[in-house]
Amino acid sequence: MQSQAKKPSIMVIPSDNWCQIEGFMTSYDNLGTVKNVPDYRKALQNSYDLNSVISKVGELMADRGFPLVDLERILKKIELDQARQSMKMSENSGASLSETPMDILKRVAKADIIINLSWKVNTTGPKKSISFNMQGLDAYTGKQVTAASGTGTPSFTADVVVLLEEAVISYLDKFNEGLMNHFEDLFENGREGALVIQVWDDSEVNLESEFELKGRTAELKRIIGSYWMPRNTLKGRFSQDESSAYIQKFSQVRIPLYGDDGWGGEMALDFNSWGVQLVDFLKNEFSIVSKIEPVGLGEVHLTIGNK
Repeated sequence: MQSQAKKPSIMVIPSDNWCQIEGFMTSYDNLGTVKNVPDYRKALQNSYDLNSVISKVGELMADRGFPLVDLERILKKIELDQARQSMKMSENSGASLSETPMDILKRVAKADIIINLSWKVNTTGPKKSISFNMQGLDAYTGKQVTAASGTGTPSFTADVVVLLEEAVISYLDKFNEGLMNHFEDLFENGREGALVIQVWDDSEVNLESEFELKGRTAELKRIIGSYWMPRNTLKGRFSQDESSAYIQKFSQVRIPLYGDDGWGGEMALDFNSWGVQLVDFLKNEFSIVSKIEPVGLGEVHLTIGNK
């Protein structure tokens, strides 16, 4: 049994707004649409203040027991141009699999919480102060779980790190309390995410094909929605948003933080490893070939008929 005293891992990144103001943006082609996104690598290479600020916030969080995931280290493991590669589209489902640079960053980092940070230095005569904004976002859903903002007391120092620490320190305990409340909710109610099931045009079966399970015959989409999902979600919590012969979508899917590793042990569970269990179920029960693909941390796409 995992201790609920465990704290969520965090990764500190500059906010989109800060990157936009400072000119650290880039663009990529997302299935024919040009998207502008923060260029974290360029920001880290060109802003001494950013490196110092991320280090200081990370230090303050680490001092309070939160495990850190280093942004610069993660960026070295991935290439943002992977987001320019779109996967094949099923003609029948009309769905596609692609990841944004942020999806890739989250998936590789595997942090529980992303801290979006922005700040501005204010000058009043010979004194300076910092106004800051911190948002704690669930890395799986992107939902805000805690936040803090404020302005520090004016000081004669020009050191951005000192000004930031003075501004942030009085807000940090309440900010961290919000993180822990969210993490306790994850232990109780599970991580939240989404599952999309698609059928490729070369598949011999679709979601309305009938199969026998436990002495009953039913369409595959009903077997998944009424049998597999309730038995493989925490407290049977999920919503079915769409269901047809070629696509089935589930949202607000709750899975436990830890699960069976396949050999009788326990492992940290994410949506990719959870989705593999459905791949195994389809193969073992019905000899259906399928493939799982993660989209960030909180969404998986399962495709039937092409592997």
